[in-house]
Amino acid sequence: MNYSFEYIDIILLAMIAGFIFLRLRGILGKKTEFEEKMAADFSQEYPKERAQDNIKEIDFNEDFKKTFLKGAKIAYENIITSFASGNLSSVKELLDNKIHNQFDEAIKNRKKEGQISETTFIGINSAEVKNHEKNKVFLEITVDFTSEIISCVKDKNNKIISGDPKKIKKVSDTWKFSRNINSTSPNWLLIDTEC
Repeated sequence: MNYSFEYIDIILLAMIAGFIFLRLRGILGKKTEFEEKMAADFSQEYPKERAQDNIKEIDFNEDFKKTFLKGAKIAYENIITSFASGNLSSVKELLDNKIHNQFDEAIKNRKKEGQISETTFIGINSAEVKNHEKNKVFLEITVDFTSEIISCVKDKNNKIISGDPKKIKKVSDTWKFSRNINSTSPNWLLIDTEC
């Protein structure tokens, strides 16, 4: 009795499974260490008894910028991927109400049109503080991001409407983050975006 065809079937099925795995990974992306505790990392630690004094006296030195940008990069990646997946629940605490409503409306419109967004976040090439200022009771920091992303939008028939699922594109964004100096919350909120 010859079992060679059974071995060929097993090898063929293993190759198909491998192809499907790689395709899914390309579509869904992969989890990075940045996704864990993003909100905790995107906050500034202050002693509780002097929190108000400390935030009013923030020195925008290199150490502060470095710490802030580390959190801003994590927030940027997670907000981009959450928006693309159509689920803002994990980043809601990082979005100003106006921005959250704009993103939520765009997601609803996309679903209404039967469109599917496929995004793979490759990485951030650069993130630089463009501006920082105190606006009444808010501290505002504007950051220029340059990142690499693979993205496309497909219709309900899986036909590509925009983008390219095989091409990495460079994206430049300017995002403004804000924090209320009278708030006990350590979180910075995204309050404005420009592409």
